[in-house]
Amino acid sequence: MVTQQEAARIEAALRAAQARSSGQIVCVLARASSHYEVMPIVWSALLALAAPWPLLVFTDLAAERIFIAQLAIFLIAIAALSLPALRLRLTPRRISRSNAHRAAIEQFVVRGLTHCAERNGILIYVSLAERYARILADDGAATAIDQSQWRAIVDRLTSQMKKGAVSDALIGAANECGERLAQHFPPHEAAAPAFQRFHLL
Repeated sequence: MVTQQEAARIEAALRAAQARSSGQIVCVLARASSHYEVMPIVWSALLALAAPWPLLVFTDLAAERIFIAQLAIFLIAIAALSLPALRLRLTPRRISRSNAHRAAIEQFVVRGLTHCAERNGILIYVSLAERYARILADDGAATAIDQSQWRAIVDRLTSQMKKGAVSDALIGAANECGERLAQHFPPHEAAAPAFQRFHLL
């Protein structure tokens, strides 16, 4: 994650980028987009269901002992696989990315970016556990600015983050988003809403 000092730098960069246009820019940095509690249960159940077969074939254990062994395997597996580091690894990439995408959309709505008069709000969403990053733009910004430009910003953002420069990557993305919005949505005389623009989850 980022330190308090880095968070302050990112917030300042977002406010500076915001000041260049009438568009609203918010950034959310999440540790993970989901807790993935279901996957340990699924894998533990599969292991427990498979356990009796080799015991039936290769041992003379009674049915009661096999049932106890099956139950023990389920409990041990669920305890081991419930470790946070393992939960995500057990989750198919398609599911983890779908969770991250859904979380990004939820944050876009929760942060009020659908309420901009010119429909020019954007969200920079990053989820570290899933290694997922996306820029969501409301209709006005999405129409004015081609999706390929947002994609290029995300590519540079993820490239920098792979090097461990999380705060610098987010600051760079904020600056680029501000530049793109400024080209199409010049600032208004009215001051932008004074809400927090950087959120750690």
